[in-house]
Amino acid sequence: MRGSGMRHRLGRLLQNSWSLLMLAVLIFGSRSVIADWNYVPSGSMRPTIEVGDLILVNRLAYDLKLPFTTWHLAQWADPHRGDIVVFYSPADGRRLVKRVVGLPGDTLAMRDDRLVINGHTLAYLSTQEGDRAARLALENLDGWVHPIRLLPERAAMRDFGPVTVPAGHYFMMGDNRDNSADSRYFGFVDRQAILGHAVRVVLSFDTGRDYVPRAGRFFIALR
Repeated sequence: MRGSGMRHRLGRLLQNSWSLLMLAVLIFGSRSVIADWNYVPSGSMRPTIEVGDLILVNRLAYDLKLPFTTWHLAQWADPHRGDIVVFYSPADGRRLVKRVVGLPGDTLAMRDDRLVINGHTLAYLSTQEGDRAARLALENLDGWVHPIRLLPERAAMRDFGPVTVPAGHYFMMGDNRDNSADSRYFGFVDRQAILGHAVRVVLSFDTGRDYVPRAGRFFIALR
């Protein structure tokens, strides 16, 4: 009887463990395939994304991947110019969030912080920011208007190219142009390394004020 009871308890334990394992696979598998979230610890995408933002990533925006891998099972779209995407850095494999500025086949250059795409210099409209050391400008990427942040007194790569984006690759840049490690430094990003489209700030916490919630940034759409 005692042996039978132990076998019964062991069977229950194994059954519960299997159920928990399946639940974990379902939760993390869904995160790997359908939707994900990304905590942002740096300011390379300011002012669009602030330090302390938790962003929602649509993993099905462009393709369907095998869970926990970058292998594509199906593909129905490619990133557009202006999309904010999460990808693995070609430099060290870290997850990064940047904006797509160059598509396969594009010729890109930069002159004094102004992007030149396929021979066309983008027009910029300057705006103001509270920080005297920084200034804002509005950049128009194929009708996708968004702010970029410039730091005139900071040493940065303000000129490069022209370079041509190879097939199957993309050129990424941060909106905080003079404070972003991006494709200017680590090169082109393989299409396979792109994990999804960052679409919304879910939560936000002010890291400089003991992580006080920034309620005004909750659930805002990213552009």
